[in-house]
Amino acid sequence: MTKEISGKYEAVIGLEIHVQLSTKSKLFCGDDAGFGGDPNTHVSAITLAHPGTLPKLNKKAVEYAIKLGLACNCKINQYNFFARKNYFYPDLPKGWQTSQHTHPICLGGIIPIKTENGKRDVQMHHIHLEEDAGKSIHDIYDDYSCVDLNRAGTPLVEIVSEPDMHSADEAWQYVNEIRKLVRWIDVSDGNMEEGSLRCDANVSIRLKGEIKLGTRVEVKNLNSTRNIKKAIDYEIERMIKLVESGGKVQQQTRSFDASTDTTFSIRDKEEANDYRYFPEPDLAPLHLSDEYIDALKAALPALPSELIEKYQKDFSLSEYDAEQLCAEKEIADYFESVLSYSKNYKAVANWINGPVRSYINDNKISFKELSLSPNQLADLIQLIDEGKINFSVASSHIFPELLKDKNASAFDIATNKNLLQTSNDDELQTWIDQAINKMPDKVKEYQKGKKGLIGLFVGEVKKLSKGKADPKKVTELLQKKLDN
Repeated sequence: MTKEISGKYEAVIGLEIHVQLSTKSKLFCGDDAGFGGDPNTHVSAITLAHPGTLPKLNKKAVEYAIKLGLACNCKINQYNFFARKNYFYPDLPKGWQTSQHTHPICLGGIIPIKTENGKRDVQMHHIHLEEDAGKSIHDIYDDYSCVDLNRAGTPLVEIVSEPDMHSADEAWQYVNEIRKLVRWIDVSDGNMEEGSLRCDANVSIRLKGEIKLGTRVEVKNLNSTRNIKKAIDYEIERMIKLVESGGKVQQQTRSFDASTDTTFSIRDKEEANDYRYFPEPDLAPLHLSDEYIDALKAALPALPSELIEKYQKDFSLSEYDAEQLCAEKEIADYFESVLSYSKNYKAVANWINGPVRSYINDNKISFKELSLSPNQLADLIQLIDEGKINFSVASSHIFPELLKDKNASAFDIATNKNLLQTSNDDELQTWIDQAINKMPDKVKEYQKGKKGLIGLFVGEVKKLSKGKADPKKVTELLQKKLDN
């Protein structure tokens, strides 16, 4: 498809993201809500919908939903209630899903994203609480399916955006920001591989300049950010080709085939489903006080956007450095901890975004598992600032030793390994003379005007001194000697 054809159309995308809340128990009973376990072991009479059993709302799930709403700049709906969604779920024994319909717990909201045209806010419609369904398994036996009810009743929030994204890249960024946010405020692990975060995409196209939305297609159960991007890109191209060939987009529910990077129809939809919602008679409505909401707001950590702005404004860090430090809360927490011992903000950022992150990535660990204590890193940076070692020696020789022992001292390691830089003029002059004598031709070139060769001599002194020579002092002495 040519750019000329694709350029005639605008994609309109809305996302519904299901986030499994990391409570210990399920939404309406005390059954274990943890991932895994043998099939049908995280169940009780309530999960199994035995006659006479009644639900009891999980307070922590409500708290998590409000915290997420506050982090997304939503209005908290102080009067909200649950409803029965009457739709046959083969893996929900009671025959309906308990969800929120007309009165969700959070209204509106925004998620900031970066686009090729700059930053903008994606508008949200609402966030509501509901229970998850169990899992039907079709690939164990040929003649029948199995049902695992461990997940049934696990608390979810469904985050519903407005149709406010216009490319697969925007949708991808939106999902990544949601996933980062739920992890940041510790309401979910956001693990897409385990189903803690799942996404449905509503995609349509229209001619550029049109206001009316086109016929939408829903792509269900996208379980990785990579697949979200691929599925949306495929759908946009499929619909444009269909319309350009004289066809009409049919309202459908589709699924994504990761083996071919294509979508396929599950069912056609003439109209929206009538789920016959009605208020859940066994659960009282929620009345949330200002004091309760204010207390949850006060307990929220500083959010990534706030810290990124702070790091640029107060610490003079680049936007890139600030964003890297705020990629995960663990990284920002570690950065803040190091700043308790060092005020060289740029050096701390460079170390965390450089050698520390490389070590973590190479060893597939998290910042919480890092053996290097914040004060050890600060002491290492201080040695460099004082001119006692250079970065190369610090990163190659001292940093690996500090990782082996949380109680080790950067200064002690440098001393024991004879790595401390020397500024002694006599000692430096010996190495400088050796370097100059090794390269008489380069000396002549330098004296004829090739002043850039000074780096070559400094490098040779560094090699001769095994990194012990103070490069700043060496440069001064070299220039003095070569210019005379």
